[in-house]
Amino acid sequence: MTARSPGRGTAAVVAALAACLALTATQAAAAPDTGGAAPGRGEVTPATRFYVDPHSKAAKQAVADLRGGDVEDAVNMAKLASWPQATWFTEGTPQEVRAGVSALVRRAGAVHRTPVLVAYNVPGRDCSQYSSGGAASSAAYRQWIDAFAAGIGDRSAVVVVEPDGLALLPEDCGPATDPTGELTATRVADLAYAVKTLKARPHTAVYLDAGNVQWRAVGDIAQRLLDAGVRQGDGFSLNVSNTHPTDHNARYGTWIAECMWYATEGPAPARGHTDWCASQYYSAAAPNDGTPGNSVDSADPATWRWTDAWFDQNAGTPPATALSHFVIDTSRNGLGAWTPQPGKYSGDPEPWCNAPGRGLGPRPTADTGVPLADAYLWIKVPGESDGGCTRGTGGTVAPEYGIVDPPAGAWWPDQVHGLARNAAPRLTFNR
Repeated sequence: MTARSPGRGTAAVVAALAACLALTATQAAAAPDTGGAAPGRGEVTPATRFYVDPHSKAAKQAVADLRGGDVEDAVNMAKLASWPQATWFTEGTPQEVRAGVSALVRRAGAVHRTPVLVAYNVPGRDCSQYSSGGAASSAAYRQWIDAFAAGIGDRSAVVVVEPDGLALLPEDCGPATDPTGELTATRVADLAYAVKTLKARPHTAVYLDAGNVQWRAVGDIAQRLLDAGVRQGDGFSLNVSNTHPTDHNARYGTWIAECMWYATEGPAPARGHTDWCASQYYSAAAPNDGTPGNSVDSADPATWRWTDAWFDQNAGTPPATALSHFVIDTSRNGLGAWTPQPGKYSGDPEPWCNAPGRGLGPRPTADTGVPLADAYLWIKVPGESDGGCTRGTGGTVAPEYGIVDPPAGAWWPDQVHGLARNAAPRLTFNR
């Protein structure tokens, strides 16, 4: 955006920035002193309030924009900085991660808020693609998780465990990656260890990542979640770093929860059969009742009545207390998913990767009004790149932007400005 001279909007942005930098004080004043710990067992309730880092990247961007004379973007960044966002831990020695986690939960506890943390260090993560890395071995990862949990201690925290780690197992990375299945079995065991270890902390809520509505079929991801010990934690997370609509993910998450119940506590013949569950890919031609639209489109919830009908008929109404809960990442899904122009790309269009023209989605809250949705969270930090998205063109330039995208995790001012301008609902200051 072209820089402009500060004018009458400057006072507004200065006030917003001052309020942003004063968040520590306002957070502390808004809640009773509980010593920084949750009042009971680690869980997210509608009363949970999440920690806002007053020195976030968005807050720093607001200052940079104001100094550059870009008042509009500075105001938007100050608004963005007032909302809670997750903090990712992606590397480091056990000692380093323990110190980093401890410092964060201590700051959040001092103002009686719950921080959202992401553990992202599983060996072989992301099939060695844009976000490649992770611990050197299973043993090293478990030591890292032990240190992560120790850093939380008795403080309140929400932890999202390994985005994509379960939806993208080693066996999914190609036929040569895990021919014996040993790497996949180890991954599942490592994820189960992470969930159990983190949940052992008295005030920690733990959500194991399950991909998104346009990825694994309901029965597939339900079985993976069960294998990885999701029931040892608080549930699962959806849509991390993606743009699919909130209501689509909520419906998908409800099916997953019902499928896990159906295959473990439902009708006796169904025990062990998550593969029987209907999904967003239920059938190429759903039962024909003589009405239009009798086939399932995984991107069109208007056609999902067939899946709903399957669960109504086969699972009935499971006890609400027996169903797993979930959280949804709404950091970039305000305008929904991006679909490239048909025929524009002959290779993989990578619709998830730095999707152009997107906007911030529903604000972070633990009061969602959706029975199984514990929270809407900004898990992916708005403004951090997904990596070099060349969309199968074979070059280095990102065709949607005409530049080489910043590497995965790098701060990208142009992207965050766009997300803020396109926010739906409109971006406001968190009060």
